[in-house]
Parts: sequence; C-alpha cells; structure tokens
Amino acid sequence: MREQAEGGPLVSRESEPAECSRDVTECDNPIPGSAAAELRDYHAAFNAARTAMALVDRDGRLLAANPALGSLLGTDPAGLADRRAAELVGLGGDERSRDAYQDVLRGARERLRRTCRLKSRDGHGMWAEVTIESLRQRDQGARSAGALLSVEDVTEQRELAARLRHLQMHDPVTRLPNRALFFERLSAALRSPTSGRVGICYLDLDGFKAVNDTLGHAIGDRLLAAVATRLLACVAEGGHLAARLGGDEFALLVEESQDTEQLVALADTVLSALQRPFDLEGHRLAVSASIGVVERPTAGTSPTCLMQAADTTLYWAKADGKARWTLFDPERNAHRMTRQSLSSTLRQAVERGEFVLEYQPLVALSGGALRGVEALVRWEHPQFGRLAPNRFIGLAEENGSIVQLGHWVLAESCRRARAWQKDHPDEPLFVSVNVAVRQVWDSDLVTDVAEILDETGLPPELLQLELTESAVMGSAGQPLQALHALSEMGVRIAIDDFGTGYSNLAYLSRLPVAALKLDGSFVRGFRSPEHPNPADETIVVALVELAHRLGLTVTAECVENAEQAERLRRIGCDTGQGWFYSRPVAAERISAMLGGR
Repeated sequence: MREQAEGGPLVSRESEPAECSRDVTECDNPIPGSAAAELRDYHAAFNAARTAMALVDRDGRLLAANPALGSLLGTDPAGLADRRAAELVGLGGDERSRDAYQDVLRGARERLRRTCRLKSRDGHGMWAEVTIESLRQRDQGARSAGALLSVEDVTEQRELAARLRHLQMHDPVTRLPNRALFFERLSAALRSPTSGRVGICYLDLDGFKAVNDTLGHAIGDRLLAAVATRLLACVAEGGHLAARLGGDEFALLVEESQDTEQLVALADTVLSALQRPFDLEGHRLAVSASIGVVERPTAGTSPTCLMQAADTTLYWAKADGKARWTLFDPERNAHRMTRQSLSSTLRQAVERGEFVLEYQPLVALSGGALRGVEALVRWEHPQFGRLAPNRFIGLAEENGSIVQLGHWVLAESCRRARAWQKDHPDEPLFVSVNVAVRQVWDSDLVTDVAEILDETGLPPELLQLELTESAVMGSAGQPLQALHALSEMGVRIAIDDFGTGYSNLAYLSRLPVAALKLDGSFVRGFRSPEHPNPADETIVVALVELAHRLGLTVTAECVENAEQAERLRRIGCDTGQGWFYSRPVAAERISAMLGGR
C-alpha cells in the first residue's frame, strides 16, 4: 500500500532490503542470445555509475546489481540475486503500482517512476525515487527482455521540501498553521468518508487593536503568540487543529465533530482561557474573544459555505456584546440574507416602479371632517410580496437610496394631492410626507420640493413634511436652513412621534414647525375611561397646551376607538389618525371619501 509522508506525496510502504545480489558476470542463469550481449554492455556501466541500478528479468527477479545499489542499501550487491525487485523497493503494495510494474516487465509500458520509503545502509528510513525502465530485445521486436531498475536517494530533497512546506503553511508569529493549511485540512475533512460532521470555532480578539496601537506591534505579536499557546492547550486533549487565519483572527477545527455541544464546550473553554490576564514585558494585558460557532454534517457542505457561516456568526457575537460565543442560527441568517437582498435591490426597485403609496386619513376630532392624509410607501417585492416601510426604510437610509426613493414618494404624493384638489376644490386636503434626515443632507431638498410643486401645481400649503423629533431637535447648519426655506415657501413642517426623542422644548420656539404629531405610546393609555396611569394624560394635556400657545396644531396618532377620540378631543387635540378612522388605503378610496361615498 502507498502511504502519506508528512508534507509529501503518496509513496510506497517501507520494505526491508534483501541481503545481496550477484554481479551480472557471476549470474548462474544468464539471459541467452542478444539479451546476454545486452547485459554485458551494461556491465561496465554498472560498475562505473553513481546511480544505484539493477537488472530485472521478465519475472521480476534481480539478475544483477551494481555497487552503488549495494552501498545505498548497505549490503553486498552480489547477494541480491534472485530477489524480487517489487519486494526490494516496495512496488507490489498497491494494485495500481503492481499492475503498472507488470506492464513494464512485459514491455507494454516503457517506464514506471515511483517515490518509495526504503531503509538505508545505516538502518534508518530514506526516501528513494525508483524507476523501472523496460528493456526490449532487438531481434524479437517489441518483446521485453526485462527491465532496468534505478534507485536515487532523494531524502535531502524531500526533507528540504518538507521544511519549505512547513514555512509556507505556518504563521511565523504564532507558529500555528496558517490560513492555507487550515483550509487544506478543512477541505480534507469534508471529503473524508469517515467524517460525518465537522465544526469550527472562529474567533476574533476583542481589544487587540488598542494593544497594537498603544504598545506597538512587537507587544502585539507577543500577545498573539501567548494567545496561540493558550489555544493549543484548549485543543490538546481533543487533538483539534488551531490556526491563525490572519490579524487577530484564529480558528479551531474539529474534524470529526460529535455534536453542537462539543463545539460549545470548546468555545467556553477558550473564553475562560483568554479571560486570564497576559503578563508581557511588564505589561498586564486583558483581552477577550468573540467566537462564532458552526457545526454541521459534512455532506453537502463546502469550505466556502462553512466559513461564510462562521464569519456571519462571529459578526453576531461582536454585535451581541463581544466576549461571548454565538451559535449559527439558520433563521437569523435567513433574515440577514433577506436584508442584504433587499438592500442590494432597492435602487433598481425604484427604477422598476415596484413601490406604491397608501394614504391614511387625518381627521378633525371636532366634527370628523377629513383634513389631510399621510402618504405611506409600500414595496411590492416580486419575491417577498408587499413589504411595510419598517422592512426597508432603514436599509434605504443606510445605503443612501432613501434620496431616490424619497424623491419619488414626494413627487407621487404631490401629484395625487393635486388631483384631489382639482376634483374637490371646496374640500382642501393636505398630504403629509415623511422626510429622512439624509434627504436633507444628501440632496437639495428645497430645490426638489420647489420643482415638484411647480410641476404638479400643488399649492405649498397643501404639503406637509414630517421629520422625526430627534432629527428636527438636532438640526443645525444645512438642515435648519432647509427647514426655514421650506417654511418660507409655505410648506408645513411637522414633528413626527413627538415626545419620544430629545424633548428639548426650547427648540420649538426656534424651529419653523407648524404641527406636532403625538407618539402613539401616549394615546394608547386612553383606551378606557379609567386610565391606569393618570400621569400620561397630564403630560398630553401639557404638550397640547404648549403647542397651542406656540401656534402649532396637534395630531394624535394611533387612535383606535371612540373613547380615545373623545378624550383627546376634550384635551384639545386638533386631528386624529389611526385605525378608528381608517387603515392606510389606496388613493381611490380617499377620492371616494372626499366625494361623500
């Protein structure tokens, strides 16, 4: 059988050399005819050659061996006669090598070259490159007269190659296997028929960058080496692989995992080991680790997929607070993948017209007349169906597509509001549109609004822009200037979700705000006549009174029943918005409401 040497290719099993072989001239049974002449021609070469050689007959027995072969094997070459060459150099072990060897002896193949493990003259193992070359009889066509065996000691080359491979496959700072060797072992584990499951603990040091930046890279390298020592101690009992993948990232590979509990126990061991301080050159350093844990069957798993899962799980461990392990969660990963898919297709979705608007009425608490509507965007996603704003607005703000999307919402809302105004001139209806802070910073909102109003013909007073309290209260510079410019244009500015942000009431006297929208958390306390927390009503009363003193109107959000509506009316709220009046509906339904149907 062939065996694997560390750092080398598959080779033959070690064979004991025979005692000796006879010289060609002393052979008792020389090959007759032209073969004998050919052997005599080789005799001089045998004695002079530095390469260890022997002649082999068609049955695979040695006819003659030169002094170099005897020296290599540590025996008298004359004593090797009649020894089988396959046994001498280990060519009969595996079926493939055995068949190829027989082909050479029969003349069906010109040569065979194999690297084998033999014993040298001092009894130690050595690596040898063995070549068997067919000898054909000139007077009998292609018929073989046997073969020439040559053996070359390649131990030094193999050892040098092994040393070079070790350097290539190990990290110079920690002496641990590096990324290349880790992935080689991982790939082998996934291919192995005996390994049913595999697991990875993928860890990143918390606080390492601070050590590197403050104490220098020399101390940083010492710390990495110390961490490596502790990791080796953690995996020593199980014989698992610990590797440094780069920077302050390490990975532990469990090639024949038992179950998830085994990986979790290993992660706990690592966390405990790294919690102890490191004393390095007079510095006591404290670091921790965040660990992503992945364990799964090898079937159907690739190294890339496994490491992507490990990387994702490590990110979760960091996001969840660091200094902990986190187990891979398919559902959480599916949500992340969905989030990434939505984020990457937002811009194209606007261009493809996948967004639609619904409108929720704002109703006068006194009299019940329809005063305005809030435009609410929905995404008609081709794969996930209709998506509410909470599924994609945050993503749009993160990747900047909120500017493009916001412009479309604003233009479509104004176009629809203008149509209602023309169809119902005696029932003026304003449209309220949400604006993200990034729209103010990353676009010329004032110019956009002016152009849209001009194109649609909508009077400015029928447009209300809603910004969150935290955005408005923190306005300064460009955002504040934009708000003033919009207000001077005649556009109404409203603070959405009032009461949940900064609540710096001094800003209300400085900002061009026309309306406050009370957050639904206040309104929900008005569901029954016996309010469980009277303080909520006291706060609402104070906010409404303050707003009115400043000349602002107040809209109560999330009105769900008649009792709430009546109490809010008595308190002094101007308009209400919520399911008590209507859920968000299509534009056609608003037209029907205006028509009295």
